[in-house]
Amino acid sequence: MLLPSSPAKNGSALLDTIQSPADIRQRPISELEELAAEIRSTIIATVSDNGGHLGPSLGVVELTLALHYVFNTPYDRLIWDVGHQAYAHKLITGRRDRFHTLRQYQGISGFPKLSESEYDTFETGHSSTSISAALGMAMGKDLKDDPRLAIAVIGDGSMTAGMAFEALNQAGHLNKRLIVILNDNEMSISPNVGALSSFLSRKLSGRTMRRLKDHLVERLGQLSNVGENILTVLKKSEESFKSFFTPGMLFEALKFDYIGPLPGHDLVDLIDTFETVRDTIQGPVLIHVLTTKGKGYSFAEKDPGTFHGIAPFDVASGKKKSNGKKIPSYTDVFGDTITRIGRTNDKVVAISAAMVAGTGLSTFAETFPDRFFDVGIAEQHALTFAAGLAIEGFHPVVAIYSTFFQRSYDQIIHDVCIPNLPVTLAIDRAGVVGADGPTHHGVFDLSFLRIIPNMVLMAPKDEEELRHMLFTAIGHQGPSALRYPRGIGEQVALTEELASLPIGKGELLRSGDDITLLPVGNRVHPALRAAAGLEKLGIQAAVINPRFIKPLDKDLICQWAERTGRVVTIEDNVRQGGFGSAVLELLSRCGLSGVKTSLLAHPDRFLEHGPQKTLWRNSSINSVAITEAALRLMNQ
Repeated sequence: MLLPSSPAKNGSALLDTIQSPADIRQRPISELEELAAEIRSTIIATVSDNGGHLGPSLGVVELTLALHYVFNTPYDRLIWDVGHQAYAHKLITGRRDRFHTLRQYQGISGFPKLSESEYDTFETGHSSTSISAALGMAMGKDLKDDPRLAIAVIGDGSMTAGMAFEALNQAGHLNKRLIVILNDNEMSISPNVGALSSFLSRKLSGRTMRRLKDHLVERLGQLSNVGENILTVLKKSEESFKSFFTPGMLFEALKFDYIGPLPGHDLVDLIDTFETVRDTIQGPVLIHVLTTKGKGYSFAEKDPGTFHGIAPFDVASGKKKSNGKKIPSYTDVFGDTITRIGRTNDKVVAISAAMVAGTGLSTFAETFPDRFFDVGIAEQHALTFAAGLAIEGFHPVVAIYSTFFQRSYDQIIHDVCIPNLPVTLAIDRAGVVGADGPTHHGVFDLSFLRIIPNMVLMAPKDEEELRHMLFTAIGHQGPSALRYPRGIGEQVALTEELASLPIGKGELLRSGDDITLLPVGNRVHPALRAAAGLEKLGIQAAVINPRFIKPLDKDLICQWAERTGRVVTIEDNVRQGGFGSAVLELLSRCGLSGVKTSLLAHPDRFLEHGPQKTLWRNSSINSVAITEAALRLMNQ
């Protein structure tokens, strides 16, 4: 186990001298091994305090150093796919002094960010975009007669997405100078799935490869002259034999020069290969590099899934730092509930897009392996695959983070909602998510889903209501979406029985004649606290839990809006087109346009990373802000 030395937080002898990649290029290669060790110590120390993507960044330290050593960054464009692995890159590109603020509020981002450094050449956070971006840059520089290079670094997990192959296909067709580094660590967030993952596997090296070769030689030798001719060709080069069974065949079919697999922690080999490619190859080339996720920290190497993205942890033990008793999260409750429903309903199937544990589906997957499907990083495919299952009489529950559902929008409309199929979208991480920032906040789903015909859209006020909403969604014979936030629930009691909720019906939680509070989802309990505070000021606030964003409870909402004449809507979503907009439309249809309204939601800008409570406060959707909005509407 690599433990951070004491200088990791207070400075590291060699790392302290590195202000930019230009400083690395002045060093002998022999010193880069020491630098790699110091970088790893610093990453471990910082992530143990702040949380973050530990395993991916530890796995690419040597690769990062070699790339910056050989290529003239930032003049040459280096594009990191997803950005989970960019911590070493940040440390050597002028952000070492601020690295302790990683993922902290108003600190440096956990992902590449254009506004943060000229070395961050593309904004990222979602997977499988790097090759497309790099190809666009390569084409742009070619149009300008600009000799700079474009280098995309993409993981084997990201290569399961169709977008990556769309880019490879066009790159081979254009035949422009493009360098793609395939970082193959055999592990994305969840274990890689699919035929492509098997194809990329390094397992054909060594003993397996020798057995396969011996068998093929024996069988070909039994054939006529054709077999002898094939053997003659194969025997000319061991590499030509391997190309029959390794990714070289696939990528060369896409008109890429293929190099590898290379040991990803051998700096000399990496630097030598990159220099050769830089100086000799003029067309598209893919360099296949084998790395170990979590390299240098034994706990991360043994459990790369847990240490992919981890909360603060104790370095010596590898255990997460705990504030005491574990409180079930919304994700935990979802996972337990779908497993329970699955025991009595064999038509329920669950689908994940490479986030099995993250979406709470591990238990369902273990309990019902024949009814669980991890499709890899392929959200578009996930929804159309679900539609196919629904056609055959099953009820698929597709569990994906809100921010990643954005990638499947056309499939939701075209393949699920137009044919009105019984598919449930389990939208995890809805609302602000914290330290991962703007690429991961789930603040658009209410807006982009509520406009789709046939869609039933709901949000629970707490973890107990989530259980009943999931049961309701699975019983519904059409498309439905259930959105719930990241983090723990309200710690309410869970009932034994699951009940189906009447679709489109809300509940009055508190009556009051002065003003109506209409909070949705995780804003209901803050609104109840605000109502209690308003009562102390002599203001009686009615509080309605709409439950359903679509269809809205017309009778309940319009009755109380007319009665009080004042309505405040509160949502953990953007204001444009969200729940508040739906309420305004409803009031207009009911002829209540004279009702005074205040819409509390996230503003029309991308929100930076920071604690959820801080972001709720900044967007004025916490209890204090609800109280203030109510007072303004009351002219007090």
